[in-house]
Amino acid sequence: MSDMKLFESKKVRSSWSEEEEKWYISIIDVVAILTDSPNPRKYWSVLKTRLKAEGSQLATNCSQLKMQSADGKFYKTDVADTEQLFRLIQSIPSPKAEPFKLWLAKVASERLDEMQDPELSIDRALENYMHLGYSENWINQRLKSIEIRKELTNEWKKRGLKEGQQFATLTDIITKAWAGKTTKGYKILKGLKKENLRDNMTNTELILNMLAEASTKDISAVVNPKDFEASKKVAKQGGNVAKVAMKELEAKTGKKVVTAKNANSLLKLSEKPVDTNKKTK
Repeated sequence: MSDMKLFESKKVRSSWSEEEEKWYISIIDVVAILTDSPNPRKYWSVLKTRLKAEGSQLATNCSQLKMQSADGKFYKTDVADTEQLFRLIQSIPSPKAEPFKLWLAKVASERLDEMQDPELSIDRALENYMHLGYSENWINQRLKSIEIRKELTNEWKKRGLKEGQQFATLTDIITKAWAGKTTKGYKILKGLKKENLRDNMTNTELILNMLAEASTKDISAVVNPKDFEASKKVAKQGGNVAKVAMKELEAKTGKKVVTAKNANSLLKLSEKPVDTNKKTK
């Protein structure tokens, strides 16, 4: 399970291993935070060489996982578990070392807590979105969209579909059916690269996307598609339910639902300036 953590508003790419029950975190992201280096990749390369020369097995034992890069594509990158990162931090002189170690310990314990009480993960997401400046109304919609997405992917798993390419293809079909764009095309419209598309949707876009995914899940449960090809037809049907609702809304309002607005513009709109010249009664 891939995820994005926040340390002092800076993103840290991470991946949870269900089998090993531990986090793997991007070393490059950690180096960038601790060093403020303009080229953290080069810094890590030099540090790896030095560690190997000192006889340390740390660099040798690091794993690689595919993680999303700044260009939106997935590349293999060096990752380390929390125990390895604690040792690595000792090799990087930084005033942020201690607060980062505390943060790292908290991240590790929080995940274990969430496994015991899933509601905690919702509370953490709420806290992160509020920290980023999203409105309470938008956050409520976003958290609901996560729940609906999970219900849909559980339905796909029940049908024997595979995470990765098959899930991505079905998601594209749903999105294209209601929004008229694939996920990639939608992100291009909003000027996004590595950012999460749903985190950059308006309230109305989120609601229609939820309707599309919920409809796909409900139709699938009734139709009982036997294979991937049948599920593709169901995905289009689910997306079309939201398309009908969107077209009716656009006819009533005269406004397009799918827009180029992204998180930056949405957060600016939520910041209502105070009119200091306005007289109070």
